[in-house]
Amino acid sequence: MATAVDTRMSEAEWAARQELAACYRVFDMLGWSEMIYNHITVKVPDEEGAFLINRFGLHFSEVTASNLVKIDIDGNVLGDPAPVNRAGFVQHAVFHRNLPHAHCIMHTHTTAGMAVSALEGGLRPTNFYATAFAGQLGYHDFEGVTVRDEEGARLIASLGDKRAMFLRNHGILVMGRTLPEAFLTHWSLQRACEIQLATMSMGTPLEVPAEVIAVHQRDLSQAQAPGGPGAADFAAMVRLVDRTDRSWRD
Repeated sequence: MATAVDTRMSEAEWAARQELAACYRVFDMLGWSEMIYNHITVKVPDEEGAFLINRFGLHFSEVTASNLVKIDIDGNVLGDPAPVNRAGFVQHAVFHRNLPHAHCIMHTHTTAGMAVSALEGGLRPTNFYATAFAGQLGYHDFEGVTVRDEEGARLIASLGDKRAMFLRNHGILVMGRTLPEAFLTHWSLQRACEIQLATMSMGTPLEVPAEVIAVHQRDLSQAQAPGGPGAADFAAMVRLVDRTDRSWRD
């Protein structure tokens, strides 16, 4: 992405900061901002137990590589003092701490995501995107704002072996081995929710048979773009952001 590396940190951390800042701007471009709330976090590649999170009080459109906050797994700010939303680091830290594959975690309150999270039955296999998630989603009952450490064990149990989860009555939570992988998962789940709501507004949706879902999930890997899951998709979205604002690189 940009070439100006902050000399106070490693090249790996600066690269992670730029990728994460770009992602915040992509989320804003796609209409997934929620005032100054919600979070996308990534592990610092060369620093065990540290991850990056947005500074509390900034809109997604204001996030840059340099104003992201580095915190440890217990929520302590590493470096210059900066405000961090406790509801963000408590929830994200439990997954970063316990799940080796959770390099990137995304949590949003999109209208479609919150709506489907509050539906009895949750996401149904009624459209192309939703069928990819059949049997692949966890569900966690709403317990209030996520500021209590003791909820962590229940969040892990609700997720199980999945990589995406609905926080019931709350929203979407996804994670990935890379940021682009998590982005593609979130984008696909968001699309599935949007289409389900549109379909339900017109009548009774048709559910895809289980045997067709199995074939669909088996064959999905054959439709992936080059570069690994989500890489080409995310790069395309970053190019769109760059057409109007490149300040995220600073």
